[in-house]
Amino acid sequence: MSPLNEEERAVYEWQMSVPGFGEAGQERLQAASALVSRCGGLGGPLCYSLAAAGIGKLVIAHGGNVNLSDLNRQILMTHAWLGKPRAESAARRLRELNPRVEVEAVPANVTEENVAELVSKVDLVFDCAPVFSERFLLNRECVRQGVPMVEAAMFSMEGQVTTILPGKTPCLACLYPEEPRYWKRRFPVFAAVSALAAAIAAAEGIKLLAGFGETLAGTLLYYDASDMSFQRIPIARRPDCPVCGGR
Repeated sequence: MSPLNEEERAVYEWQMSVPGFGEAGQERLQAASALVSRCGGLGGPLCYSLAAAGIGKLVIAHGGNVNLSDLNRQILMTHAWLGKPRAESAARRLRELNPRVEVEAVPANVTEENVAELVSKVDLVFDCAPVFSERFLLNRECVRQGVPMVEAAMFSMEGQVTTILPGKTPCLACLYPEEPRYWKRRFPVFAAVSALAAAIAAAEGIKLLAGFGETLAGTLLYYDASDMSFQRIPIARRPDCPVCGGR
């Protein structure tokens, strides 16, 4: 961990006044790395918050090119970048926001072939993928390698976030033994609702990496933005879970 220089102290001075965080927390955050699986309507604002806070390194895995349908919610995509790789658009915007953050843009989604390498590069994983097959891959690999994962999701006006600590908390497979039948690749979404889940997930990650506050480990935070209700739901490990049951 390197001490902050004068410019860094000036940039982050407001957040360093947060109780329990301070300069030591900022130094821990700057020494940390995270993988974000997809940087769309959920992962995009999450990356933005992490970069603004001064995380040391972001690895962004997102395949495909920017489409018109991305622009209503994916804040790291622009009209000028239509038809170009999403991962590069995200990296460019994040570097403009905070050139101190190292951004590794991976122009591919998480797959069986790349998941182990991607997870091995970082201290923390943020799962923002829109498909359960990708979520299950990340969950399995994080449990195998012992890497914490912040699980964030939304659908329509609802969202949920939890923090998975391998060997200590339920994993995603404990909560969802199989892919929900109602789930579809294309789903109803407002940018504001996905950004709400992103903000909660970013706060979770910052606490975890900087070592302060209380996380959502063992708790599922659920919200319904249609009436702005929030619930904290205790969750438990399944002894027969095929992913984490024997750990």
